[in-house]
Amino acid sequence: MAARTPLYDRHVAAGARMVEFGGFDMPLMYSSIRDEHIAVRTDAGLFDLSHMGEVRLTGDGAEASVQRLLTNDVTGLRSGAALYSVMCNEKGGIVDDVVVYRDPGGYLIVVNAACRSKDVAWMRDHLDGTELDDLSDALALLAVQGPRAVEIVQCVAAVDVGTTDPFHFVDTEVGGVHAAVSRTGYTGEDGFELYVDADAAGSVWDVLLATGREFGMLPCGLGARDTLRLEAGLRLYGQDMDDATDPYSCGLGWTVKLAKGDFTGASALRALDPKHPPRRFIGLRLEGRAIARHGNSVIARGRDAGVVTSGTFSFTLGYGIATASVDPELSPDTPLMIDIRGSLAPAVRVPLPFYRRTKGA
Repeated sequence: MAARTPLYDRHVAAGARMVEFGGFDMPLMYSSIRDEHIAVRTDAGLFDLSHMGEVRLTGDGAEASVQRLLTNDVTGLRSGAALYSVMCNEKGGIVDDVVVYRDPGGYLIVVNAACRSKDVAWMRDHLDGTELDDLSDALALLAVQGPRAVEIVQCVAAVDVGTTDPFHFVDTEVGGVHAAVSRTGYTGEDGFELYVDADAAGSVWDVLLATGREFGMLPCGLGARDTLRLEAGLRLYGQDMDDATDPYSCGLGWTVKLAKGDFTGASALRALDPKHPPRRFIGLRLEGRAIARHGNSVIARGRDAGVVTSGTFSFTLGYGIATASVDPELSPDTPLMIDIRGSLAPAVRVPLPFYRRTKGA
């Protein structure tokens, strides 16, 4: 039986279509994926992300342990700041992609829901002088995303959250409830992710939803979250990457800091050429109304040249978009086709991300 977030009853009461994702019953949509997607691009959307996992590392060896676990460098991470990274195995494959937060007492690592159990086990096997606490069940995670997100959260926060820099957080109160408010997200828009105690999640959800109505905010499900993140060129673990994919092969080589010293997977990654990885991660624009999906073959001059990792119809751009893992020797100007259930759809290679919000918007 799938697990439920603290907001499950509210989703059902609101008429959400529920699906299982990452071991949880989650809202796919409340109205329509299109309407929720557009709301986030034009006004704001409210998401329940409480299926995500949170792991806290403390102790004298916490920094050294995080350095060994992650490919990115946390030595310069100050209290109140956050960092995106991947966590690799000894062969250089990605165990998970994570966000790590630094506070005065240690580090909080946010992991993907479907990876929670394996991530916790992996971390425990690679710690030294560090205490690990799995806080996933004790915390709830909500996100307000979109051009009006700052206005909405500002209405109910005890401090001026608008002064919080991207990938930083502030401890405050939201609707009278203690919350860590982080200027991060997974949509390509400005916004916040709010970490609150699980038993207080309902009251925070209610006050945000009520406040956001006058700003055009809608509750949003995982469907819109996926179309939004793909437009923004953001990766999805289990589709765009997995434990057999190295960071260079999925366009995340920028998270690898080999100069910081030894870490898990460093030897394998040093053996790779970042400019000529085993696979190449590319963006594709499809012609007409064709929509590519995960697993579709990429065809170049009559032969298999790769596979689609993620695909959707872009409600913002008005055409199909996809990312693909392809042969690294594939020329950028090679004509491509996507095999969609036996029919070949033309595709054009384009740079990532597909969508980038206007600076300052």
